[in-house]
Amino acid sequence: MTIAPHPDPESTRPIRARRSVLYVPAGHQRAMAKSRALESDAVIFDLEDSVAPTEKNAAREELRSFLAEPLAEGRETIVRINALSTPWGHEDLLAARAVRPDAILVPKVEEPEDISDIDAALDETDAPATLRLWAMIETPRGVMNAGHIARAARTPGCRLDCLVLGTNDLVKETNVAPTPGRPQLTAWLMQVLLAARAYGLDVLDGVFNDFRDAESFAAECRDGRAMGFDGKTLIHPSQIAVANDVFSVESDALREARAIVAAFAKPENAGVGVLSLDGRMVERLHAQSAAKLIEKARRESRTSGHKPDDEL
Repeated sequence: MTIAPHPDPESTRPIRARRSVLYVPAGHQRAMAKSRALESDAVIFDLEDSVAPTEKNAAREELRSFLAEPLAEGRETIVRINALSTPWGHEDLLAARAVRPDAILVPKVEEPEDISDIDAALDETDAPATLRLWAMIETPRGVMNAGHIARAARTPGCRLDCLVLGTNDLVKETNVAPTPGRPQLTAWLMQVLLAARAYGLDVLDGVFNDFRDAESFAAECRDGRAMGFDGKTLIHPSQIAVANDVFSVESDALREARAIVAAFAKPENAGVGVLSLDGRMVERLHAQSAAKLIEKARRESRTSGHKPDDEL
């Protein structure tokens, strides 16, 4: 019996820059207005934690009005809704669907069904396939089931695109000490990251609460980059520049990627699977990874302008 191989999930998912992802309260007019001029790669307009229960309806209307004019091209728009099990979840989902974001962020995801239920609800509203889902992993059950949740991305038609660590809730629910360097959290962070990578998803590190402590924030960004996160969720605009810098494609890596792609593009290497480049052996699969890295750097430049497009 011949078993068909699983398709590579990375081959069908668009490449995005997600170095800096800023939370903005959906009911805060000034914060929303300010977000248009910021250089974060993405903005999460939050209808959940940052909006009081008595303000939920007003926040939805504020969001509808604000996103009547989309954010600048190249920046992702995400709406975090309340869970469907809450009194506000279904109205949030309808409002989020109506403002046409790039993705909807689902809070406190603990089981694959938490994603499939949202998927089904979106299908009932004829939501476009381009509308993606992000999953907050912020509870002990969510961490334990991260692999099962991420595997849902292989289900045909599943919109799951990114996992987001909710470290504040995770600390609260486990009673671990939030110490510098996050030694008590590292194993759990890596467990979620491994799940994301196994199924071709992006994964974002949690927030750093003391936005006035720039040095410690930068250290945590570097730590997250070393773990392998694609970027970091942020609570304040002052954190954007550091996150963009730390999580950007490094210039040496970009030069190497260009060299690999150029080498395999030469006519004499058209049918070659392995070649020697600067004293080391490089396989064609490295050329595929290099092309993705170049595209990621190009997308980063569209948001922050740290490298002109014509140099990429």
